[in-house]
Amino acid sequence: MNNLFSVNSIRFIVLILIQVLVFNNINFLGYINPYPYILFIALFPIKNNRAIIILSSFLLGLTIDMFLDSGGIHAAACVFIAYVRPIILKFSFGMIYEHHTIKFSTVEFGSKLTYVILLVILHHIILFSLEIFNFSKIILVLQKTLFSSMFTILLSMIITIIFSQKPK
Repeated sequence: MNNLFSVNSIRFIVLILIQVLVFNNINFLGYINPYPYILFIALFPIKNNRAIIILSSFLLGLTIDMFLDSGGIHAAACVFIAYVRPIILKFSFGMIYEHHTIKFSTVEFGSKLTYVILLVILHHIILFSLEIFNFSKIILVLQKTLFSSMFTILLSMIITIIFSQKPK
């Protein structure tokens, strides 16, 4: 339990630092930004209390908001995906999720990719809808969501592949 807490605490801090110091400075074509910090929510242990992940997600988003001066939009998007995460887990992994036996290092790549895609797209739709907050600019919201999602998904999958522990 203590080791699990320390791993998640380190992941929380490292992802925030990488997001703030590296990925916030990437801005392709004026509107394409990666947000791989949501890997913290995606990789959070499934057996933990749901309130803990929602609170942790709020703190994650709030911390990013403080660095970006974005007024709580990251916190709202993070809390939303933390809240719907069980539904996405069930959709992506099926019976493995029902038995709470998911280990991200051992699941199929396709299931893992589906899971990350759904989380990222939902996060980005909420994030950019709140950022732009103008229904007449729905095309811009969808454009930013599409391109930033592609970049975030690519980076997230590369990060999970590089840092995944091989089963023994």
